[in-house]
Amino acid sequence: MTAEGDRSKRRRKQLALGAAAIAVLLALVLGPPYISISRYKSRITQLVSTSLGRPVRLSSVELRLLPRPGFVITDLTVQEDPAYGAEPILHANTVVAAIRLFSLWRGRLELSRISVDEASVNLVRNGEGHWNLDPFFRAATAGKAPQGEALPPLPYLEATNSRINVKNGIEKLPYSLVNADLSFWQENPGEWRVRMRGQPARTDVSLDLADTGIVRLEASFRRAPELSRVPIHLELDWREAQLGQLSRLVVGSDPGWRGNLTGQMQLDGTAQAAQVKTRLTATGVHRAEFAPTEPLDFDANCSFEYRYFDRSVEKLSCDSPLGDGHIKLTGELPGDRAAKFSVEAQRVPVSAGLDMLRTLRSGFDSDLEAGGTISGRIAYDPSAPSGSEIEAARAKVQKKRTAKSAAADVIGPLTGSLVAEGLRLSGGGLSQPIQVSKPVTFQPVPAAAGQSQALAATLAIPAGGAAPLAVAVQVTARGYEATVRGPASLLRLREFARVAGIANVAALEGLAGDPASLDLNGYGPWLSARSDVGLESAGAGPLEILPERNGDQLAGTVALHNANWRSDALANHIQIAQAVLRVGGETAVWDPIEFTDGPVKGTARFQPAPPLCSAGQECPPELDLQFDELDAAQLQAALLGAKRESTVISDLIERFSSSSTSAWPRMDGTMQARILRVGPIAIENAVVSLRLAADGAEITHFGGNLFGGVVSGTGKLTKGDKPGYSFDGKLEKANATAVCRIFSLRCTGGPIEADGSVTLSGFTDKDLGGSAAGSLHFEWSRGSVQPVVAGKVEIPQALTQFSRWTADAKIGGNAAVIAKSEVERGTHKANVELTVTIADQPSVNFAAPKASESAKR
Repeated sequence: MTAEGDRSKRRRKQLALGAAAIAVLLALVLGPPYISISRYKSRITQLVSTSLGRPVRLSSVELRLLPRPGFVITDLTVQEDPAYGAEPILHANTVVAAIRLFSLWRGRLELSRISVDEASVNLVRNGEGHWNLDPFFRAATAGKAPQGEALPPLPYLEATNSRINVKNGIEKLPYSLVNADLSFWQENPGEWRVRMRGQPARTDVSLDLADTGIVRLEASFRRAPELSRVPIHLELDWREAQLGQLSRLVVGSDPGWRGNLTGQMQLDGTAQAAQVKTRLTATGVHRAEFAPTEPLDFDANCSFEYRYFDRSVEKLSCDSPLGDGHIKLTGELPGDRAAKFSVEAQRVPVSAGLDMLRTLRSGFDSDLEAGGTISGRIAYDPSAPSGSEIEAARAKVQKKRTAKSAAADVIGPLTGSLVAEGLRLSGGGLSQPIQVSKPVTFQPVPAAAGQSQALAATLAIPAGGAAPLAVAVQVTARGYEATVRGPASLLRLREFARVAGIANVAALEGLAGDPASLDLNGYGPWLSARSDVGLESAGAGPLEILPERNGDQLAGTVALHNANWRSDALANHIQIAQAVLRVGGETAVWDPIEFTDGPVKGTARFQPAPPLCSAGQECPPELDLQFDELDAAQLQAALLGAKRESTVISDLIERFSSSSTSAWPRMDGTMQARILRVGPIAIENAVVSLRLAADGAEITHFGGNLFGGVVSGTGKLTKGDKPGYSFDGKLEKANATAVCRIFSLRCTGGPIEADGSVTLSGFTDKDLGGSAAGSLHFEWSRGSVQPVVAGKVEIPQALTQFSRWTADAKIGGNAAVIAKSEVERGTHKANVELTVTIADQPSVNFAAPKASESAKR
């Protein structure tokens, strides 16, 4: 054959191959829409069901030839095993199932890959502690489906951009894994691999998912005769988690912790016995309200043997450096018995404990520094004698030894001791450090029945008194209890209160005097149990001191002697002979307070704002004052100061300066006095109810005995350059003799009834009398008026004997003027005019009598 013929033959062959390739390509591209595989839907459903080991439902199936032959399944639902609930284990809108091509040569249809996107997967744990994936793994390791039929080769299973929900029985928990990628495949015959990545989320709280971290899991397991003997290798890590968002994820709220957390775990073994290694690393741990110069960091490594079916942990060993020291935890956590463990500390810095406490709790100054180290070993063994046996053993030992030596032989779940050396607190507003010179030993103490055994220690703290404060401390895993007794200077008392995180001590700044006597007991949990609902204080009053409301409780007394108190709201210092603060729970009451303010002397009871106050309800502090004798002018000087004589310079300065007295605190109160003197009159058994505000006080009620009768009314005090007063009141059944006596008159007759109102302002009697304005109405039956000294005052004839006298007076200009009154004597009526001069010694001047009018009945 010629060369030309060969070339022609090759050309025809190439054209034929090209045409065939084009035909195949067109078939692959255009053929699937015209190929109906609906009659194979049940076969495909069975194939997917067999591969997953669960009943499957789907809406439709389409054939896809590119990029590889397979099926596109719409609305796939994988049914759940009824033992785990009714909700599907998996649902996806679209699933791609790739065909294993080589299986077609054998006349079988097998799947090589099942891929789902944006699927919802439910992981369920039933009441027996089994997971709904257990049957799947059992079937995979046995090579058979749950129904007992042989499984085809396991396809590569993968889910992307999916959500993994967690259920406890039929209850769907709020925890889930979002944006999850999950894959499961057979690496080699008899060996499987699992890979997972996702972001933890919680459905019932708002979370910043960028800060909840990324969870990654790599696992492999191999076939074994029994599921409990399947060898497993698992690596899990949780990185880039922010502590605040992690706290919200775990407990549902943000306790105010900040920092970065990384956790790692490696597991090797079987469900019967697995060796586990973990590492927990935290950096920059601190509270949200401050950023300390040296935040709390730790790096803890643990190893233990875990038995899944027994739920037990054996050979636990955790090790972590803390500062320049070291702490180690060992123990056993049997599934059917109580745990036992031991903690060993080697020169652990006390500052690390303060940092941890400050991280768990608010209220500690960020500048507070701690010094000293803790060393020792504490072991917990619940197989030790019970509480009653401990007491019996201790009583037996005490018969032979002293109480001090017997305390060291206490038998109980806790044994060992921890010794703190060089304890020192500085900064945090302390004028000088709190230093404990002797080592402090924490030892177990007997516990009452049903109570946890505690570690206890006693220490002496110098506090500016004649003797140091005696402090007894008991700590448990859940909380603490401390008793403080002894004297403390007021300066150190304020400093200690701030260091302990006690709120509302600002009012104590004005106290000075002899050391206070303390007898206090405080206790509370390590973790805060703060509830802000209804606990807002309605206002802080003088001498108010309350523990921070975070689960802590404070009870006992603080006694003051020979102290003085200065407040910007008062004009003068208050001298306190004695005051006792009684604290209980979340309330504190100063009762009694024996005080002196210049010539004013009395006792008081002060109740701060109640801690449990309903939302929207006003709950002000309450102040009750009691006096034997009280002069109103002296009380005014004590509250508002006395008016000083002015000069041209002082008047000019006063014009350009604000008031020297600060606003009064909002509170309610009562004032009682055996005798209340108001100018020339004396009110016996006086009771005044007050509502104090920033700019004055409202007298909601005043009452007492005056002139043998009863006086009552309301009033108002307004602060300013000059104090202003307004009163509305009435006098009932007043004795005429007692009323006339202050006017140097001798009167007899029936009771006097009066009512009226008056406004006045100023500091001095002259200012008050000159500014007085108001009105007065009175009635007097069957009376007689005579001068004390004959001829000194000329009494109108109509008043020497009358049956009824009614009058209306106008108050103003240091006087009360009666321009018109009606005096009845039998059938005769007369008009009497008179003027009452308002002064320390009031006087009455009668005008000349006018013609009277008479009428016969």
